[in-house]
Amino acid sequence: MSCSGEVVDGPEQDGDLISIRPGILAELKRAKYGVAGHATVDLCHWTKKSFRHDGDCYKHKFYGIATHRCMEFSPAGMLCQNRCVYCWRPMEFYESSAMDPAAALGPEEVVERLMAERRRLIMGHYGDARADHSRLDESLAPTHYAISLSGEPTMYPRLPDLIRHLRGLPATRSIFLVTNGQEPAMLRRLADEDALPTQLYLSTNAADRESFERINRPRYDDSWERWSESLGLLRGLRTRTVIRITLIRGYNTGPGMAGAFADMLSAASPHFVEAKSYMHVGRSVNRLERDHMMRHDEVRAFAAGMSGASGGSLEVADESEVSRIVLLANAGRPIPRQIQGPRAELALAA
Repeated sequence: MSCSGEVVDGPEQDGDLISIRPGILAELKRAKYGVAGHATVDLCHWTKKSFRHDGDCYKHKFYGIATHRCMEFSPAGMLCQNRCVYCWRPMEFYESSAMDPAAALGPEEVVERLMAERRRLIMGHYGDARADHSRLDESLAPTHYAISLSGEPTMYPRLPDLIRHLRGLPATRSIFLVTNGQEPAMLRRLADEDALPTQLYLSTNAADRESFERINRPRYDDSWERWSESLGLLRGLRTRTVIRITLIRGYNTGPGMAGAFADMLSAASPHFVEAKSYMHVGRSVNRLERDHMMRHDEVRAFAAGMSGASGGSLEVADESEVSRIVLLANAGRPIPRQIQGPRAELALAA
């Protein structure tokens, strides 16, 4: 499929394998990323805080995820089809070419090498007098995998194999996959190949094509159609589903927008909706202003507006003020919020 905008070269070939270009690699290393070929891993802000008992990610409160045992990574670290205006990752270095399956690392090697990189990052925290060493010890064996980080993971051609491999690891309790919805064919593969994650996130930030193109700055000419196709798949997927809405003042929070989002999402009927403010951090500060962030009371009001517009089918279920996020649950498809296990959710989510 053709891409709009400038032509973007693909990633380097390291021998017969894809690798991140040296200049980009140096930037990632300075940003404390672990890198293995075309894959990346990081210790997020909340993981580091959890080592010191200084707070947990909202996913702990919402879904029972152990923050210190969460491994956040992407098998397609610097590949993405969008250039979202609010992205806090180093998207200036993103490339948008497809990955040749023959030149991609296998899932076992991705996990093994990223585990080693993650372990190296964790080791640096043993010198922190505030860190709980028992938590650090536990963190070396992840129980939760967040396949997100920088880049779009559904561009990795062996994603079904990767998820099945993670599911088979003894310590695995849950696998979350976050996608921008630009590869609906991969979502179909995950369903067809018994490789759905424990919870699938579809990210959005727009309820109409014009806003979508303004905010996402997509490379695919048919990006809106691709996202809409992915949205249409959600109801039929046998796993937990979440729509994550990033709210940006002046872009998608004006009058009537809460109702527009509620209307757009009604047919997909996700189990949960997360309404979250844009955060003025990372590389996004070069593109947006602090005033583009929503206050938590504004996020709460927007979520309440979505609930009202849905006729009560979306119910406000929880919130995290420090993360400026509100969780809504689908009253028509009720499932427990707390994660039970990597496969136990499938029957519940049907």
